[in-house]
Amino acid sequence: QVQLVESGGGLVQAGGSLRLSCAASGHTFSSYAMGWFRQAPGKEREFVAAINWSGDSTYYADSVKGRFTISRVHAKNTNYLQMNSLKVEDTAVYYCAGGFVSPTTTTALLYDFWGQGTQVTVSS
Repeated sequence: QVQLVESGGGLVQAGGSLRLSCAASGHTFSSYAMGWFRQAPGKEREFVAAINWSGDSTYYADSVKGRFTISRVHAKNTNYLQMNSLKVEDTAVYYCAGGFVSPTTTTALLYDFWGQGTQVTVSS
């Protein structure tokens, strides 16, 4: 069983930065892709970014491309989402996900493991 715990969310002004972390427990962390999704109030959960098991392939939603960077450190069983140039519309609960999928997989249902989420609020 894999457990994912997100951290690093908070309140930031537009144009600012945050780094989200997702710590995984379980010996199979290095075997699966990791992704980030977000869900704003009244909206469906949407794909943000993903990274493959080895860390050399990444994929981003168009809305965050060039501003967000996903990475992973196997030795720490952790993946990160660096978010720069934040916009008000980035406000959402951010969820870490893991699964035996391609990093281009944007469908939430195809991911096997999920964290509880961390709130990111961007003020104007």
